[in-house]
Order: sequence, then structure tokens, then C-alpha cells
Amino acid sequence: KANEMMKKMKSEGKTPRSGFAAFSGCEMDYNGEVFEGAELNAIFGGIECNLTNAVIEKDQAIQATAIFGGIDIFVPENVNVKVDSFNIFGGASNKSHSNPEAPTIHVNAICLFGGIDIKCRCNKK
Repeated sequence: KANEMMKKMKSEGKTPRSGFAAFSGCEMDYNGEVFEGAELNAIFGGIECNLTNAVIEKDQAIQATAIFGGIDIFVPENVNVKVDSFNIFGGASNKSHSNPEAPTIHVNAICLFGGIDIKCRCNKK
């Protein structure tokens, strides 16, 4: 689902925000911004994507790849998260809350000797 949503968004001329970390770190903070998808790539590095205070009005998608690295995605309580993952010596975990009436963030996770964690920070910085 996340791949389809990303393709549709790009075909409509929209560009998801991008985070990239190679042998380094990257922090992305959507403080009061409208969230319209993201592409996250961590290669021997780490990314923190904070959606806690983002404005999420409809279903969105995240394409996340961790190769010998890690990605932490913090989501607010008022969203659902669905994860599809492909893992080799790594994994993706979804520790967020479920809210059936809220918009859904679809995460397509690829983990090769890396990890992706989705957590609820519950409106704390």
C-alpha cells in the first residue's frame, strides 16, 4: 500500500520530504507542518523522524530503508500505523497505538542488518 501511495503522490507532482544518513545522523521534525509522506534512508547511520506534532489529515506513506543503520519514527496517538517489511538480519517494529477512526500511516520498511522502530511519543518532545 505504501509503494502505491508514493507512486500516486509523485505522479501528482508532489514530492515527499526526504531524510538520508550515511555514516552520520539526521533529524527530521514536523512541528506543526502538514505531513505528506517521507522517504527515509539510513546506511551505516541513523534517522529520527518526529511526527509527534505533525498535522496528519489523511492517509500517508513512508518508504523507509535501513542498511546497517537505524530509523526511529515517532508518531502521535491520533494515527494508525500499518507496516509492510522485508528483513534480512534486521527488523521493523510497530509500538504505536491503534485508533481505528484516525488516518493511517502506511510504512514500507526494508531492513538489511538494520532496524526501524515506530513508537508513540505521546506529544512529548
